[in-house]
Parts: sequence; structure tokens; C-alpha cells
Amino acid sequence: MSLLRTPLYDSHVALGARMVEFGGWEMPIQYASGVLAEHAAVRRQAGIFDVSHMGRIDVQGDGAGAFLDRLITSNVGKLRIGRGRYGLICDESGGILDDVVVFRRAESVYLVVCNASRWDRVTAWIGENAADRVEITHRRDDTAMLAVQGPEAVAAVARRFHPSPLQLGRFAGNGGRMAGVGAFISRTGYTGEDGCELIVAASDAQHVWDTLVDESGVTPCGLAARDVLRLEAGLMLYGQDMDETVTPPEAGLDRFVDLSKDFIGVETLRRQAENGIEKRITGLTVEGRSAPRHGYTVHTGDGRESVITSGAYSPSLRHSIGLAYLPIDVSEPGNVVDVDIRGRTARATTVSLPFTR
Repeated sequence: MSLLRTPLYDSHVALGARMVEFGGWEMPIQYASGVLAEHAAVRRQAGIFDVSHMGRIDVQGDGAGAFLDRLITSNVGKLRIGRGRYGLICDESGGILDDVVVFRRAESVYLVVCNASRWDRVTAWIGENAADRVEITHRRDDTAMLAVQGPEAVAAVARRFHPSPLQLGRFAGNGGRMAGVGAFISRTGYTGEDGCELIVAASDAQHVWDTLVDESGVTPCGLAARDVLRLEAGLMLYGQDMDETVTPPEAGLDRFVDLSKDFIGVETLRRQAENGIEKRITGLTVEGRSAPRHGYTVHTGDGRESVITSGAYSPSLRHSIGLAYLPIDVSEPGNVVDVDIRGRTARATTVSLPFTR
């Protein structure tokens, strides 16, 4: 199967990006400047990521809010217009099908942003459960999405965005014009830094990208830097840190679950809230530069084993970090476990998430 390409593919290649497969797309993993420089740009100034591979779905109609509340663990149906919220889509057994962000664009119009790797599954799930009074429009292919992240990101966008996003609150979003073209902007991101995300017509993507990179000096960044940034911020990656085999409480995401409402999978989560869980995603710090990578074995004692779900060297902390599902009795901060790193045993300490703030 041929890989999909975003409207900015040619720009990535021209900038010397190394392209890799990700979620069925050919995406830039890093540019010529390298991962450390891209990471530093986001932590200190501003970086820009092409996230057009993410799914974008409009859900509208008189029953749209109630429908999404039946589908998503957090309360999204009664969001104020112009506000967004993070939530999870679960199957009947409480397993996580995807994590999403939902914005209420108008009285009966919502935007759902999902992961690229889950596009087929999420769109099928929405279609299977759609109510009669709901209209669904898939917007991934006719739009592009850019994430501008870092302490100077919002100011960089504000120079060419009207109305100014400087007063836009966290997880708020509205329409406007970016460099003269129509755009939707939200104060969201996946790096742990301040920033915003822009959705524009696919035909306008190059113009907006060039405006931010060439005129505002925002640094192009790839998936490798994004992965380290989100890990430092303790943010989960679907397909590595969570999937259909784990539930929101096990993934440390129970704060995004409203057990007082009825949604698909809620019965399992109510039982877990009452009876407790046996494992939970846990942060690990490892001294030195040898990183615990996805799939490496974790020995938690008494013959018990787990695996690293995500791991990397943290430029911010100057040592390695990782995530793993550990037994509840080991998951509290301050416990010591062993990680097998290419045949060498490394000591790791359990810590609270996020790793950096």
C-alpha cells in the first residue's frame, strides 16, 4: 500500500527532512538541523510541526452533542462554543480505541481530532454508532493542520493572525485569518509547551507554512523531536502507551473520565473505580544516556516483568526516561526496578508524571 503524503511533503524534502512511515503517512522524522536543535527550538523559542496526518471530523446536527457524549469519556456535548476538551473513545469492554480532542465550533457543530493511526478505526466506530440526527463530514483530506509550539509560538502566530490569539485561553479555539487566509486556531499542543494548532485549507498550507518559517523564523521540527517533547511532558502515544488492551485508569487518564454519565465502556470503568486496578502507567528515570526503548524488559521483583512502552534520552533532564505499566504496588514514586538495555541491567526509579513541567 502506498503511503499518504501531506500537502507539505515537497517542502519537507526541500528542507532536507528524513522521511519515514508513520500511521500510514510519509512524514518528516527530523530535518538537517537534527533532533536536539529542534527540541531546543521548541523549549526555548518556537517550532512548527506538520500534523496534517491527524484525523479531522466534523460532527453536526441537533443530536451531535448527545451523540459525542455517548462516545467520549469526558463531557463534550455541553462545551461552551469556542471551547475544546480532551477525552477518550472506549470500546464496550473499556479498552481505549483512541484519544481525541473535541471542539464545539457552533451551537450544533463539533470538530473531533483523532490520531492518524486510528483514522480508519475511529471513522468506522463513529459511523457504526452515529445517531439519525447527526451529520458526519471527514475533513482530513481537504485541510491541513500545523502545530506551532514553544514559549514564543503564540506571539509568532499572532503577528499574522486576526483576531489576535494572545488572549485565547488553554483549549479554546476560534476562526479567523492567518496570513490572509481562513483558519481555525486552538490553544492546544502535544509538547508540554505553550502553543497553538492551526487548521487551514489544504491549498493554503504552503502559504501559511512559509509565512511562519520564512517570515517569523519558526523552526521546522519532525516526529522525533515531538516524541521526546511529549514524553518529557508525560503525554501518552496511542499504539505504544495505550491501546485497546488497557483502560483509561490504567493509562493514568481517569481524570478525563466522567463516570456519572453513560458512555460506551462505562460499566467496566465503574467496576475498576470500585474494585481498583492491578497495573498503571508509571514514569521511570534512568541515569545516563542509554535510553530504555519501546519493548525493553522491566524486572519489577519477585519474578514479575513488564515492558517499556516509550523511552528516550531527555535533553531537558540530561538523563533517560521511560514509561511502563507496573503493578500497583510498584507504581508509587521512589521504587527501584531493573531495565534490560541491550543485555545490560540499568537501575530505574519510579517517578510521578510529568517528567518536566
